[in-house]
Amino acid sequence: MRGRVLLLLVAGAVSLLLAGCGGDGESDATTSAPPATTAPTTEDAGEGDAANGEQVFASAGCGGCHTFSAAGSTGSVGPNLDDVSPSFDAVVAMVTNGGGAMPSFEDELSEQQIRDVAAFVSGS
Repeated sequence: MRGRVLLLLVAGAVSLLLAGCGGDGESDATTSAPPATTAPTTEDAGEGDAANGEQVFASAGCGGCHTFSAAGSTGSVGPNLDDVSPSFDAVVAMVTNGGGAMPSFEDELSEQQIRDVAAFVSGS
């Protein structure tokens, strides 16, 4: 029972983790619904490069929404990534598919860029 509750809490935190990431304050119908595709897992593709991920984090505008000390960002729209400490796979899934207020970046970033930013955010 406790395991299920913990799993639900972690899933909720991950959902909130990246809510609103990458937005510039504008929204449209094409970014509000997550696509039906799934993100590659670490078994499907290698882990990313955290150094490249730092650049992707900056260029994709993630810091505009998220506080993340490693990036020197203080965004307050999405969850504080220092507090949530998401896993590599959770970041890949959220960045790829979006969720909550966060848009999908599947059409804006390559799979490698998504893995790179996931490595940077997750500390992998």
